[in-house]
Amino acid sequence: MRSAGVQLASGTAGFLTVLAVLQLASASRALAHAPRIAILGGKVVTVTRGVHAGAALLISGGKIDKVLIDPPADYRPTGYEVIDASGLWVLPGFVDLHSHVGGSDINDMVYPVNPGFRVLDNIIPNNLRLQRAQAGGVTTILFISGSGTNMSGFGALMKTGGDTVEEALIRFPGALKIAQGGNPERRGGDLGRDRMGMNWLIRNALEEGRRYTSAWDEFEAGRTKDPPARNPRLEYFRGLFHREYPVVVHTQGYHLILSTIRILKDEMKLWVVIDHGEFDGSELAPEVAERGIMVMNGPRQFWFDSERGTVVGTAKRWYDGGVRDVGINTDAGVVPEEELSYQAAMAIRFGLDEEVALRGITISGARAVGIENRVGSLEEGKDADVVLWTGNPFDVRNHVVATIVNGRIVYDTRKEPRRF
Repeated sequence: MRSAGVQLASGTAGFLTVLAVLQLASASRALAHAPRIAILGGKVVTVTRGVHAGAALLISGGKIDKVLIDPPADYRPTGYEVIDASGLWVLPGFVDLHSHVGGSDINDMVYPVNPGFRVLDNIIPNNLRLQRAQAGGVTTILFISGSGTNMSGFGALMKTGGDTVEEALIRFPGALKIAQGGNPERRGGDLGRDRMGMNWLIRNALEEGRRYTSAWDEFEAGRTKDPPARNPRLEYFRGLFHREYPVVVHTQGYHLILSTIRILKDEMKLWVVIDHGEFDGSELAPEVAERGIMVMNGPRQFWFDSERGTVVGTAKRWYDGGVRDVGINTDAGVVPEEELSYQAAMAIRFGLDEEVALRGITISGARAVGIENRVGSLEEGKDADVVLWTGNPFDVRNHVVATIVNGRIVYDTRKEPRRF
C-alpha cells in the first residue's frame, strides 16, 4: 500500500495506528501544496549523475521536477520562488541508518527479545534534535530502538522535516533492530547475557517468526484451510521473512559479525544491514561482500590494529575488502545527528575516497534499506530533499545555508541564526 509518499509493508497495514491510516490523504494534500522552488547558479552535486556548476534545480509538489544541466545565463522560471545559490554547493539531504532521535527512545530491558515493539507510536515530528539534524544537512533517518536488548523491535524510516507523523514517515516498518553484542552483555551472566546465550535467544525468536510466517503463507496460498491464530507480537516478522524490509544489526568486532553472517544471513536468509561494523570486524569484508551485505560503519571511524601496529580507517578497510557501498552512521544521540558529515570527514581522513564517503551518507544508505527511488541523490521524480552548503561538506569550516525537506524549506540561515 502506497499513499502520500508513505510506504507500508504489505503484511502490516492492519496493525498501523488508526491515525496513520486516516491522515495519509491529508499528508498528500500537504505535499501537493508545497511551494515551487527554483535553485539557480549553484554547484549541483547529484551524487549519481555527476557534478554540474551552474545547473538549475526545479522543485514542485514536494518532488524534484527537473535538473537542468546547462540553463541559459538569464534563466528565471515563472511561478517559482527563486533561490540564488551562486557560490554554494547544492547536495541531496544526508541519510543516517542508525539514529535514536526521531522521538522518545524505546529501550525496554525487561525481556531480552522484544519483536512486538515498534517506534511508530513514539515518533515526535520536528523535535529539537531533528531540527539540529536539519542544520547538519541530514534529512532522512532510520529511527530505531536502543541496543539494551538483543531484539528491540521495529524501526521507522522517516524525514527530519514534517509537522506530522504522516508527513515525516517514509516507510514502516523500516527495519528490525537486533543487537548481537555490546550493550546487552553488560547486564550480567544470566541466560542471554553471554554471546552463546544471546545468539540462542535471537535464533529462537526468529525461528518462531519464521514458523508464523510460513503458516500464514500456507493459508494464503490455499494449502491450508483454517487461518493461523493472529499474533500481533509476531506479525511484523511476515514482512521481514518476505524481505520487504531488512534487519539492521548492532554488531562489531570479528566474532560478532561472524555470528551475524552465519545466523541472520546464511541460516535465516534475511535482508541484512550491518550497523557499527567497527574494530576488527572489517577483516570479514570479503565474506560480507560475497553475501551482498551492506555496511553502515561508525560512529568509530578508526581502530588501532595491534597486530599490524597501526591505526586503520575501518570504512576504508571495508571498502578495500570488497564492500563497495560503505555507509556511515552516527548512532545519534551517541554522536549528535548533525555531525554525520564530520563522521564522513573522519573516514576520509583515514583513507576512504571522498566520493565513496559522499555516497555513504546519501545513495548507499538509501540503497541499503530500499528507498533509493525516493532519496539519496538529486534526480527528477525523487523527493525534494536538498541542502545548500557554503562549500564541500567534508571541510569542517563549511556549514549548511538552507535545508529543504519534501519541498519545504525547514532551515534557512538567510532568515534565522545558524544553529551551530
